[in-house]
Amino acid sequence: MFGKLMMCGAALLLMAAQARAETIEEKVQVCTGCHGEDGKPVDKTIPTIWGQQAGYLYIQLRDFKRGDRKSEIMQPIATQFERDDMLAIAEYFSQKLWPDLGQPRAPKDVAEKAVSASRSVGCPACHLDRFQGDGTVPRLAGMGRDYLAKTIADFRTRARGNNPGMSDLMLATSPDDLAALVDYLAGL
Repeated sequence: MFGKLMMCGAALLLMAAQARAETIEEKVQVCTGCHGEDGKPVDKTIPTIWGQQAGYLYIQLRDFKRGDRKSEIMQPIATQFERDDMLAIAEYFSQKLWPDLGQPRAPKDVAEKAVSASRSVGCPACHLDRFQGDGTVPRLAGMGRDYLAKTIADFRTRARGNNPGMSDLMLATSPDDLAALVDYLAGL
């Protein structure tokens, strides 16, 4: 808890500096406090944004700004950005290389269970076969295990309300299948 408060305080300090930022490199500096200087988030429940789909990143920033997606840290940051800033920030991070978080691959039986579950839920229809995402659909392959688990839990409880269709899919999937998906996706 103390660590998250420290991150929040640091983010607020960076927001003050961001208000004076002019270049894209200066504007994204606020992001590195939580998402990492090297693309590896400082807290395992924070998403990887380096190499993520630009359209998806833009939509998340927009949703934070509107209040459609809730976060005590992200909402104040996103409200500082205009649409063009959000598009530029999304493009900037999408051009970075996806970092290797050093997560192990799922064991064969877990991977098979996850692949079967993903097919029955229809995950590849949007996230594609290798879970790389496309456009406004996020990459899930190699995402942090703790972030994936938290996001699934948030969709299941509807705490994350900016994509009701995902909540419905997560509620229709067994917790065991979801746990297998988390291990599988994190290890890709």
